[in-house]
Amino acid sequence: MCAQMGKSPRENLEKLAKVKLLSLDVDGVLTDGGIYYTDNGDSFRKFNAKDGMGLTHLQAAGIPVAIISQGLPGAINHRAKRLGIKFVYTDVANKADSMHEIIKELGIDISDVAHIGDDINDLPLFDVAGLTIAVADAMDEVKETADIVTTKNGGNGAVREIADIIRKAQGENTSGTIPTFN
Repeated sequence: MCAQMGKSPRENLEKLAKVKLLSLDVDGVLTDGGIYYTDNGDSFRKFNAKDGMGLTHLQAAGIPVAIISQGLPGAINHRAKRLGIKFVYTDVANKADSMHEIIKELGIDISDVAHIGDDINDLPLFDVAGLTIAVADAMDEVKETADIVTTKNGGNGAVREIADIIRKAQGENTSGTIPTFN
């Protein structure tokens, strides 16, 4: 059961079954939204291993993943490389433009894209993606616009929740393991 009535995966099975690309924001989706600073001024993010495993499984099932973020590269690129994510766009002002580049390269339609976001800078992608997903702790405006709202918060298993739901909707076995460390 998802966080809001009318925003559940069950009501979106047809869209979930045709997802050919999962697009993600980073801060607030793959992380808890916190940006941590050391006394020296260095910043870092905390990523969730369960989310990483979900993305690994999804890609092994043949569904590519894209990261489109306004955040600066660094930790984002390291995490994406570790997870084998090919499409990584950071420091992006216009997320929809980046998405159009990716779908052109993949030869898919925008209606086959699912995007997970949490804040208003994701709304331009929500206007064009075939399936829109907000994490449970997303901004209200984003949750109101989304097709699905997760039960879990960003950085705390929301991405894994959706990765597993997409795989189930497409007939994949979600109980097996894939020999990859995340």
